[in-house]
Amino acid sequence: MTKDEIFEILKTALVELFEIDESKITMDAKIYEDLDIDSIDAIDLVDYVKKNTGHRLMPEDFKSIKTLGDIVEVVAKKFEN
Repeated sequence: MTKDEIFEILKTALVELFEIDESKITMDAKIYEDLDIDSIDAIDLVDYVKKNTGHRLMPEDFKSIKTLGDIVEVVAKKFEN
């Protein structure tokens, strides 16, 4: 799965689950500040990612995540292993 495909999955989730304006969804968008995703929403997002990629994100994966691009990188690394 490519980084672009992972980003599209995230974008779809953010629009469908959280009704976020598509124009706000960029690789540089800060998850908490720009997109108003809280910790409960993050859990739903992780679940959506798992269902659509087959890879589960672990709590330690979120320690360094600040932007959507960071999530894309973490998920992409799961496909390398």
